[in-house]
Amino acid sequence: MARRTTEQRKAICEAIEQSGRPMRPEEVLEVAQSDVPGLGIATVYRNLKAMLDSGFLRAVELPGDPTRRYELAALDHHHHFHCRRCDRVYDIDICPGDLSRHAPTGFEVESHELVLHGVCADCG
Repeated sequence: MARRTTEQRKAICEAIEQSGRPMRPEEVLEVAQSDVPGLGIATVYRNLKAMLDSGFLRAVELPGDPTRRYELAALDHHHHFHCRRCDRVYDIDICPGDLSRHAPTGFEVESHELVLHGVCADCG
């Protein structure tokens, strides 16, 4: 059964697509409210979950940070930069490549995630 695209879902999708970076639900709400002024945080969470379940979005989780961010699932493998001042996360389009040689002997690396922490250009 195909889900109907609501005005709210369309605004949420556009907010994430246009941001070019992983966003917290509160950030999605702030951007999407410019298109749908009555949009509430519960609707944002409900739609993010539906888009996550459908495979349209993927969750970005940073070690030690309980806040989940969301980005398009169709993006190629990449890493992230986390600004410690504004708490925004940005995509980094580079990867160090195969890190298997750094694993202990006999271990098999299945995936990796690299997060750089610092201050973004807007906060610097």
